[in-house]
Amino acid sequence: MARPDDPFDSYLLRVFSMLMAERSVSRTAARLNQSQPAVSTALKRLREIFDDPLLVKDKSRMVPTERALQLEASVRVVLGEIDVLLAPGTVFDPASTRQHFRLGTPDYLAPPLMAALVNYMRHTAPGARLTLQPLGADYDYEAALADGELDVVIGNWPQPPEHLRSTLLFEDQIVCLVDRDHACAGSMRAVDYLQGSHVVPLLYSVSQRGVVEMHLAAQRMSRTPTVTVPWFAMAPHLLPGTDLIFTTSRHFAEHFAAILPLAVVPAPIEFPAMRFYQLWHGRTQQAPGHVWFRSLLSGVVRTAKATQHVRLPRHAHLRHDGERGDVPPTP
Repeated sequence: MARPDDPFDSYLLRVFSMLMAERSVSRTAARLNQSQPAVSTALKRLREIFDDPLLVKDKSRMVPTERALQLEASVRVVLGEIDVLLAPGTVFDPASTRQHFRLGTPDYLAPPLMAALVNYMRHTAPGARLTLQPLGADYDYEAALADGELDVVIGNWPQPPEHLRSTLLFEDQIVCLVDRDHACAGSMRAVDYLQGSHVVPLLYSVSQRGVVEMHLAAQRMSRTPTVTVPWFAMAPHLLPGTDLIFTTSRHFAEHFAAILPLAVVPAPIEFPAMRFYQLWHGRTQQAPGHVWFRSLLSGVVRTAKATQHVRLPRHAHLRHDGERGDVPPTP
């Protein structure tokens, strides 16, 4: 039955969802490409509809009310259903699409991987847009996937969240990266590793420990985090001229060893392989454009230039989705 007095439209819901994520009118306006007065007007309308302040000021941020917290999950579900309804039809043409793809990515992937992705997109989908969203411990990537702020997240946490879909992209060996003149540049013993000084990145997810830390803990071992950095890509630049050790994936280490005076050393402890995968929400499972984009990501890791030393999985799919990742060769 029609409701002429229905107060909602999807814009108000998207403003609400973004306000809950950002806790700031100015940041919400920037993320939605709207003016601050427009977002403030939408918030005022939302407050009238729900007869609740929803978000209240607390020093330099906004804090959600109990009512807002109750509404948040329902709004995400509704927006997900709307996105499914508005998804393009069964035909997707990369050459003519103007779709905007949003990829959440950490910086523990060597730059050539993203360069190959951009190269392929520019050749096959020149009208498409790509936004790379950095990840961090204070960024809720699961909520971003649920409300459409992100389409895909690349991760290498030991256990992907079970409620998200995932496909294995590749596996890579864990190695140590040190100064070229480091005492262990030729070889490293376990005692050298455990007693050494390490560069350790901050976690990208508060709910997930890294592969290295989990394995050391399981073996009742520990290392000394002498220097903690906010980004993986910063760590290699701190190594030259020091006794520091950085533990990372081989493709990342060899990329930086080629441009800095560094040496790649086999890890003296038998770590499990780093498994890199892509995550997405079930609401985009069948959307043709998203299927193409996920297949594109799977295809990019087959580019020799981007993954010279990466070990690909035997199969192009995992239990979560069953979709293959085959795309034409990268130019």
